[in-house]
Amino acid sequence: MTQSPPRLLQYGKMPLPVLDRELAAQFDVTVLSEQADRAGFLAEHGAAFEYVVTTAAMGLPGDVVRALPNLKFVSSFGVGFDALAQASLLERGVRVGYTPGVLDDCVADMAFALLLDAARGLSAADRFVRRGDWSRQRFGLQTRASGKRLGIFGMGRIGGTVARRASGFDMEVAYHNRRPVEGSPHLYLPSLLALARWSDFLVITAVAGADTRHIVNTEVLDALGPQGFLVNVARGSVVDEAALVAALQGGNIAGAGLDVFEDEPHPLPALLALDNVVLSPHVASGTFETRRAMADLVLQNLAQCIATGQPVTEVPWSAEAAAARHG
Repeated sequence: MTQSPPRLLQYGKMPLPVLDRELAAQFDVTVLSEQADRAGFLAEHGAAFEYVVTTAAMGLPGDVVRALPNLKFVSSFGVGFDALAQASLLERGVRVGYTPGVLDDCVADMAFALLLDAARGLSAADRFVRRGDWSRQRFGLQTRASGKRLGIFGMGRIGGTVARRASGFDMEVAYHNRRPVEGSPHLYLPSLLALARWSDFLVITAVAGADTRHIVNTEVLDALGPQGFLVNVARGSVVDEAALVAALQGGNIAGAGLDVFEDEPHPLPALLALDNVVLSPHVASGTFETRRAMADLVLQNLAQCIATGQPVTEVPWSAEAAAARHG
């Protein structure tokens, strides 16, 4: 007798359409976003689902978790987990898989693309040429990146990859974390404020959460200074976007490169009018190679968790949260 495939609740459509097709081929999939009455569907059918797939951008709200009494595992496409209902998931003992490692290179590449664009004004120069301004005036002098000081807030996998990229530009690297990274050859500074004061370029690769929300604020931006640049490839919530706008408008910092925003896909309108900021639509991991690897890991996490109860890569909730989970 042929065994029926496991039922899977897909919170919404995946960023990679082929993953939608592969999930449908391997599981009995229901896409929650396609249900006309989401709450009604969950009330009637929620108990039938043990497995959920979502993305870091979509997350998984607490009301959905609570409507799935038999939920065992969530497989998330992405590395951020601030949009997942941590308290509800931990309370229920639900394991959560995510896709770290496979996107480190592309996110680090994007950090440097934004850094170089912001420093050398590449996007602004492109607009300058397209407007026909080149025939009437010279494009202004910009800032050299090589040989400068690069500060990294969040020396995890991605931060470490950014640091390796910096060696090719002869940059001096320092970082700030909750604690020093054992074996790191780079200078550890005890606070984000100290790191900002030290840096010519401040790259944000820190995990988002309640303790990092708006941690890059007016004080930090003032410390970075009128010749400093901010690059954010982490999460928009880490930076106080209104404070950043004020710093860019007032010349308190020289420029910025942003792949993430507080209210995606709606950056503050004032950002759109500024020539000293480069804006990218949250696509740091957006290459064919990386998205394919992320999709593979979503599927691997599901398969291994169903077979053994343990995913390949599990979200590293804080020590306090993990302790609460395990009693």
